[in-house]
Amino acid sequence: MELRLGKATRDAYGQTLVELGKTHPDVVVLDADLSKSTKTAAFGEAYPDRFFNVGIQEANLVGVASGLAACGKVPFISSFASFLMCKGYDQLRMGVAFSELNVKVVASHGGITVGEDGASQMSIEDLALATTLPLFKVMIPCDEVSTRALVRQAAEIKAPVYIRTCRPKAPIVHDEKTKFEIGKGIKVRDGKDVTIVALGFMVYESLVAAEKLKAVGIDVGVIDLHTVKPLDEALILEQARKTGHVVVAEEHQIWGGLGSAVATLLARKAPCRMEFVAIQDTYAESGKPEELFEKYGLSTNHIVNAVKRVLGKA
Repeated sequence: MELRLGKATRDAYGQTLVELGKTHPDVVVLDADLSKSTKTAAFGEAYPDRFFNVGIQEANLVGVASGLAACGKVPFISSFASFLMCKGYDQLRMGVAFSELNVKVVASHGGITVGEDGASQMSIEDLALATTLPLFKVMIPCDEVSTRALVRQAAEIKAPVYIRTCRPKAPIVHDEKTKFEIGKGIKVRDGKDVTIVALGFMVYESLVAAEKLKAVGIDVGVIDLHTVKPLDEALILEQARKTGHVVVAEEHQIWGGLGSAVATLLARKAPCRMEFVAIQDTYAESGKPEELFEKYGLSTNHIVNAVKRVLGKA
């Protein structure tokens, strides 16, 4: 599959925020002293009276956003995913989820594609944390196109939202004609032998893997399941029943992420053979993203091997 690099999803988020600021006067943006990295700085330049840098205090960031939401504002809050989800979890739990407030959490530098910054800044637990928060919608867009669409939709719904964005430039998977809906996956490739369910950077890796497998006679379908919660049960069940084999690919800890959600669904409604491509109960080290993907089991080759295993051809 041809590689066409687009913007980083964090860049697409920052640009979309500025656009939302023009049409949504109730949107306010908060950051924890990382606005140049999360890309919220552009909103602050355009709308300084609606931008708040609370400093390096992620728990307070969530608390301030909760207060603004309770007053009718639509706060978008950002920091690195590892800091915001881990340090602000209690406030997200009681101040946002329990209080049913309309706070949008868009956290950058998710996964191990952070690269050289190391384990302290690599969020591999964020899906597990976010999906356990009642009422939260939880998403990881795979490219700039899906990021823009999902951020715009997040602004329109009255519900707490978690979106993970990433540091590196992302391969383009979708085009402007693609229709996005929170809670609805997208079948980006049809196949009759195996279905790969993926999100984030793993969507492109899965498409490359599908091309390699086609060369050896294995027909693989790929779903971009950008929304982990609510899960698109209908699409997953349709494809699982069609192929009878499912591989889940995610840049996340094996415990509590997309694989757990899909496996729970299929165990209840359509048991089938499954394999999982994920980080295997460990933290990663510093390194280039492609090197880390290879070492920690997320590369195209690992997806190819997982497909072969699920088919009994490994």
